[in-house]
Amino acid sequence: MRNKPTSSNQKQFSLKVTEAKPLMEFLSLKLPDYSKTTLKSLLTHRQLFLNGEIMLVQHDYMLKPGDRIDIRSSKGERGHVLDHPSLKIIYEDDAILVVDKKEGLLSVRTEKDGFETASHLLNTYMRAYGRGSHIYVVHRLDRDTSGVMMFAKTKEVQEILRDNWNDLVQERTYIAVAEGVFEQAKGTIASYLTEDVQKKMHSSLKDNGGQYAVTHYEVVAANKKYSLLKLNLETGRKNQIRVHLQSIGHPVTGDTKYGGSNSPAKRLCLHAETLKFKHPVTKKLVAFEIPVPTSFLRLTGLK
Repeated sequence: MRNKPTSSNQKQFSLKVTEAKPLMEFLSLKLPDYSKTTLKSLLTHRQLFLNGEIMLVQHDYMLKPGDRIDIRSSKGERGHVLDHPSLKIIYEDDAILVVDKKEGLLSVRTEKDGFETASHLLNTYMRAYGRGSHIYVVHRLDRDTSGVMMFAKTKEVQEILRDNWNDLVQERTYIAVAEGVFEQAKGTIASYLTEDVQKKMHSSLKDNGGQYAVTHYEVVAANKKYSLLKLNLETGRKNQIRVHLQSIGHPVTGDTKYGGSNSPAKRLCLHAETLKFKHPVTKKLVAFEIPVPTSFLRLTGLK
């Protein structure tokens, strides 16, 4: 096959998508000379990119007509894989690490919890492959929130990201299953958030000295019990989405801390789907997407 790479020194080749298909089905049709093991290896070693921006990590990602799949070589350090069921590295360079964090894993260690955190696992990974001894936290996801998360590999890059977060980050999209049916298909929630002594956040429409927070939401699908939401953040406050949805009477399902009932999905139904930002060093616009958990789609009748 003419465009099949024969060594890790090959840079890239691309495939055009002409009809909607799951990723692995598409690759099997377009690359008949590749075994199933080889195709899975491309995914495992983070060599598949959507439209030059999004690193693909799910075998059943649904492709659309007009999409382009770039297949890149595994040359260099991207060939190493962090072997942990709750954390996958989906992008790595000299400045940053981008990961897929599963629900149930803390982002960073707290006084009450042990070392099984995303930051600890990444520090161990860094030492194991001679990349240094430390990674630096840029932002956090709640323990029971899944999805895309970024870390810095140097203190300098951490400071660049933190000091310029609002300028560098172009999009942060979350997906949630909220309880009940929304009267409006789109809306914005804005309020002041404060934290009590029990570490629980509270929302107030009046300026009470708390942190101002803004959340935009759109209803993607709904049934009589649940609504699937796409949410974009203007601000990144602690528990922002959870307390905002509680404040309008539609808590996240599974979020018993903020008024939600126990979820049939057996988890907090909140997922960080997309993170799009200007790279802190190269200034190139990059985007990473972790597809919506199937359990969310089942709850709202989409699967």
